[in-house]
Amino acid sequence: MPSLKDLKIRIESVKSTRKITKAMQMVAAAKLRRAQEAAEAARPYAERMEAVLGNLAAGVASSPTAPRLLGGTGGDQVHLLVVATSERGLCGGFNSAIVKLARAKARTLLAQGKTVKILTVGKKGREQLRRDMSDYLVGHVDLSEVKKLGYLDAQRIATDLLHRFNHGEFDVCTIFFNRFVSVISQVPTERQLIPASFEAGAGDMGAAAQYEYEPDEEAILADLLPRGVATQVFTALLENAASEQGARMSAMDNATRNAGDMIGKLTILYNRSRQAAITSELIEIISGAEAL
Repeated sequence: MPSLKDLKIRIESVKSTRKITKAMQMVAAAKLRRAQEAAEAARPYAERMEAVLGNLAAGVASSPTAPRLLGGTGGDQVHLLVVATSERGLCGGFNSAIVKLARAKARTLLAQGKTVKILTVGKKGREQLRRDMSDYLVGHVDLSEVKKLGYLDAQRIATDLLHRFNHGEFDVCTIFFNRFVSVISQVPTERQLIPASFEAGAGDMGAAAQYEYEPDEEAILADLLPRGVATQVFTALLENAASEQGARMSAMDNATRNAGDMIGKLTILYNRSRQAAITSELIEIISGAEAL
């Protein structure tokens, strides 16, 4: 059994840890509000952008002059997986959930005989993937110095992806991130970026509405599709930012509660040990008095 001094030191150590986790929880709560507002504000724009692109793509999907970002390279042998995680830990299973989904996708593709390349965004995802998939890592985007996430950061990533695509480094690009639902719920999500893929109904701009475009659809898509890639990357980063703070807030709340429970148990053990020591001393005093 540990001594009274050891128990007292341990109790003080756990109390210090609880102060830290409580402070981190409060900081995450403050950051969560701003990150959630940014993610929710970006969703209507991203949905409208997808609707416009879907409507334009519906008219030229089968055209031989369709942009490569829409029609693709004609194959799907080489896949680039963009794994977006956080730069810092202490956020529960936030990073592990994204990496798990990306790893499962990579193994499925490899089993089908496909070539897999992985581009990581965020240090934590890279650290996990380096353990068993270091041979497939082809690049890394460091956002640790970014104070406030902006569209230019997403545009920089999108420019790199488009450069790689134009030089024939991959056929299909998919991004992995966590979609924010609530503080306790973040959904690991995969989204195909290149070639452009639209959800069912994305091109429904109105009841049988007819549009004439000037210039033609191909020219408009050639300009909008790169912006669409940057918009989807930006949306994924914003969703990740909100999900990270929500996961960290929840994890630190659990850590604070666990620290409180541990302090209670250690305090009871300390009091029992102290009472036992006092009782033992009293018995020794009484025994010595009787001996006299």
